[in-house]
Amino acid sequence: MWEYEHSITTDATAEALWARLADVATWTEWNPDTEKAELDGPFATGSRITMTPRGDEPVLLQLAEVRENETFVDVAQFGGVVIRTMHRLERLDGDRTRITYRTEITGPASDELGPQVGPAITADFPETMAALVRAAGSESDSPSEVGA
Repeated sequence: MWEYEHSITTDATAEALWARLADVATWTEWNPDTEKAELDGPFATGSRITMTPRGDEPVLLQLAEVRENETFVDVAQFGGVVIRTMHRLERLDGDRTRITYRTEITGPASDELGPQVGPAITADFPETMAALVRAAGSESDSPSEVGA
């Protein structure tokens, strides 16, 4: 298994952040590495997102878990690996929110492909999360990360 996690804290509310996360069609406004994102159905468990990274082929994501204002998990499968990305919003004391993105790559080819594709997938997490916070009308501080 390959894994990577990055967190930031902000004074943006979980509701403001969630509004940006759940509005898939506008991901391109705050995620510069995304050329296009389309949601098929509601932002709910079981729905699919087609996300096109800038200059790359579209990626099909399945929403494996969605809890409003708390978390969503998307899953992509290809080439013998399963890529799970968790997006968590945790309310902290003092009206602050911790945002955590965590990617886990598992499956028969994960030991080989994880270190190859994982860093490319997660390289923009710090910048993307900071842009999400700005899009929600706030600023972030105190980043932390855990890598494989």
